[in-house]
Amino acid sequence: MIDASRIITEAVVQSGANVFIGYPITPSNLFYSYSKERFPEFLAGPDEISVIQWMCGYSAAGKIPVTATAFPGLALMTETLNMAYMMELPMVLIITQRLGPSTGSATTGAQGDLKFLDGIISGGFPMPIFSPSNFNDAWTLSNEAVKTAVKFRTPVIILTSKELVMTQKSFDINSLEDLKKVTQKPKAFEAPYQPYKAGDDMVPTFYPLGNNEYQARFNASTHDNDGLIKKGTTESLANTWRLREKLEKRIDEYSFFELDAEDGADNLIVTWGVSADASKDAVKLIRNKGEKVSLLIVKTILPISQQIFDIIDSYKTVTFAEENMKGMFKEMIFGKRNNSKVKTATKFGSMLTPSEIEEIVN
Repeated sequence: MIDASRIITEAVVQSGANVFIGYPITPSNLFYSYSKERFPEFLAGPDEISVIQWMCGYSAAGKIPVTATAFPGLALMTETLNMAYMMELPMVLIITQRLGPSTGSATTGAQGDLKFLDGIISGGFPMPIFSPSNFNDAWTLSNEAVKTAVKFRTPVIILTSKELVMTQKSFDINSLEDLKKVTQKPKAFEAPYQPYKAGDDMVPTFYPLGNNEYQARFNASTHDNDGLIKKGTTESLANTWRLREKLEKRIDEYSFFELDAEDGADNLIVTWGVSADASKDAVKLIRNKGEKVSLLIVKTILPISQQIFDIIDSYKTVTFAEENMKGMFKEMIFGKRNNSKVKTATKFGSMLTPSEIEEIVN
């Protein structure tokens, strides 16, 4: 018997994350307790703002910090998260979704944080967001989260839900693949060293504070390649633009999805996270009746890969299965305007059932 909180915690540690900084909040409390046992270093913050400020310090010093929270904690972290994004500091935030608004129902799951995350970085800049739908995803995507944070020098979010991380299930841990530890060895660069000068991969070489070779400088304001505030210059604006390009132009390196395509199917169910299990069962119900349907489980929620758009565009009718009021992922792709091609199977306050999804598809 195991839950995804323990699987994710173990996965990020085995992947190279080496400090957990937390402030307990339901339904992310299990991450807090498990991390005390597994991380080489653990800090209990007095509040969420302190937590992410400390994460920035640890990241700048060459650590890979992790925290876990829910929407109220994430709301408090937003300003500093933007700072970490601009400073290009690797870190991983585990967000456990619960029913809102405000404190809502802390022990009821939901998928309601997605649109907040879509615009959480001021200016509409993208941030990698992975959403596991099962225990195997929780293991592999946590590894990808650490890898992506270090590879692209960026904060990364693992977007979970109360049911996934708190519900215990019988699970064979031997089915989990071996994980490769991520290292932060500085990349080769063209001299002289400039802390924000990027090469063809659009990611600057990272040297931590306290290294004995080069001056490390981190800046959350608009800055040039040297990390100095140079408002409005071509170099500094290009550096800010690069924050988007490094993630969007290389999106296929960290874009994950699962497609169960049935030949001849006109209908597609699109889902993510905790709604995936009900969607899989709905597909079985529909196919058992002799009808054709395909299923797309999106695992890298943001940025949205062109591959996702291409798959969706290849079907006549698309049904989005999500545990929120209006279908947030659907609105991110199609907007708020109704479309005869697009349907939504949604639920608020409880989990979607396979039969509810089947009813909407048909």
